[in-house]
Amino acid sequence: MKRRVVVTGIGAVSPNGIGREAFWDATRRGISGIRRITRFDPSGHTAQVAGEVRDFDELKYVNAKERQHLSRVAPLGIAATKEALADAGVEPERLSRDELRKIGVIVGSGGGSGEFTEEQYRLYYTGQQRLCSVYLIPTSTIGTLASEISMRFGFRGLSHLISTGCTSSTDAVGYAYRNIQAGVLNCMVAGGVDAPIAPLILRGFGLMRILTTRWNHEPHRASRPFSRDRDGFVIGEGAWFFVLEEREHALARGVHIYGEIAGYASTCEAYHRVRLEECGEEPARTIGMALEEAGIPPEAVAYVNYHGTATELNDKIETRAIKLAFARHAYRLAGSSLKSIIGHPQGACGAAGMAATLLAMRDREVPPTLNMEYPDPECDLDYVPNEARRLDFEYAVANCIAFGSKNSALVLRNA
Repeated sequence: MKRRVVVTGIGAVSPNGIGREAFWDATRRGISGIRRITRFDPSGHTAQVAGEVRDFDELKYVNAKERQHLSRVAPLGIAATKEALADAGVEPERLSRDELRKIGVIVGSGGGSGEFTEEQYRLYYTGQQRLCSVYLIPTSTIGTLASEISMRFGFRGLSHLISTGCTSSTDAVGYAYRNIQAGVLNCMVAGGVDAPIAPLILRGFGLMRILTTRWNHEPHRASRPFSRDRDGFVIGEGAWFFVLEEREHALARGVHIYGEIAGYASTCEAYHRVRLEECGEEPARTIGMALEEAGIPPEAVAYVNYHGTATELNDKIETRAIKLAFARHAYRLAGSSLKSIIGHPQGACGAAGMAATLLAMRDREVPPTLNMEYPDPECDLDYVPNEARRLDFEYAVANCIAFGSKNSALVLRNA
């Protein structure tokens, strides 16, 4: 019999709030964290807004000397992990070496230290080679990010990074779930972090014509999932981390349980580097596989946390996938897209959606999808438009879709 896996700690550093409860309060109230970019002058870019984490003191988590050699993702990830550990009552400094060997770390990140590497190239090509970091190679190597978190807290179990595009953090949680299920470890830290707000990254997404460009003057209205006038996503950043435990291990510690991971699945359409196959069959199959593992019929699910990027194709194809996966029950499902509130934090988006879903379960209130102003006949489900809704529910699906034809889904069960 497979072991059951529960979530006992949540940490969040989000564009709309630093800390779990600040993030959740702003999310359920529909307070947007999307604003004009301040990290650099965006006036030369067609898209000038982003979900930036503002007023975040990086030096609370890494010292000034370290920060010269680290990407922004490191302090963001450390901060969210620290909050999740405290929430779960895990105190690394009080654990023995043997106990630290039994805690693993799996981080999901799409771009990792991309903004750091971009800055190193800028220094090199502007004649400032002497300012390049001695840790240019290890910091730019994406897998080192998991080690930064392991080293900060002394965890000596496995330390891995999953990078599968936008599904990265969903897959990181899924892999942690599998390790605990299989009895490899009883406790793991898992989640996602990305910080892709940098000039060349913004330019690259702009060249793909998938960023919204119409709302530079009204940033809070820029991300418009499922609305007929949507024209692209808003880039974002942030970190959302969890403490996952084997259920009996958590019960023995007497800690609060937010919910249970009841199922996980991932597939690949093997279709295109960027585009989705319009039939929606593979994301639907992914959800079906996760429901099958959870041992529940589609009708048991009451809420879906959508990927919901606000690109024309993603939203209508994801809607189609939900109809395929849930049949007539799709029209009875409440669902929402967090990207309307925080932007698209790339590989961290799945963890953000999972955090919001678990907190929605706790408080019996699901967050809204903002900026749904114009109905789209191809997006005709219940996306909880513009205002949060009271909802007491047992099961939810957190869905993710990524570049490279990837699809991943988690089934979450209320505690």
